[in-house]
Amino acid sequence: MTSNLSEPKLFRLVDANLNRLKEGIRVIEDINRYIYDDQNITSKLKSLRHLAKIDNYLKILPHRDIQNDVLKKSIETELKRESVESLLLANYKRAQEASRVLEEAFKLIDAKKSEDFKTIRYALYALEQENLTGNGKP
Repeated sequence: MTSNLSEPKLFRLVDANLNRLKEGIRVIEDINRYIYDDQNITSKLKSLRHLAKIDNYLKILPHRDIQNDVLKKSIETELKRESVESLLLANYKRAQEASRVLEEAFKLIDAKKSEDFKTIRYALYALEQENLTGNGKP
């Protein structure tokens, strides 16, 4: 991360969405690993999760502000899932949305890293299709 990132609210935005992205990918990864036993998709997801690392993460950590998050309480639709597929879908969407936010935020910080988040987003679109249309399940 370059020194252009000096706005604490931007640090907070990056932190929240980096967590959201990696958590979403991890849920999808573990479903494919432990429920579907799909080494191919699991490996691709693991690679994406590792691509989502940023330099100087410890610089943004002090700006995390959980207490003042105006939407930290779950809404009704987040409290229940109907199936493993619904878990996958919710987490694909969560990760895709977070990668888009990071792609845009890093246009202000580091254009190369912005492209990494774009790569992650498009890879998630492709994996979602493979995973949820039966091509990724045994």
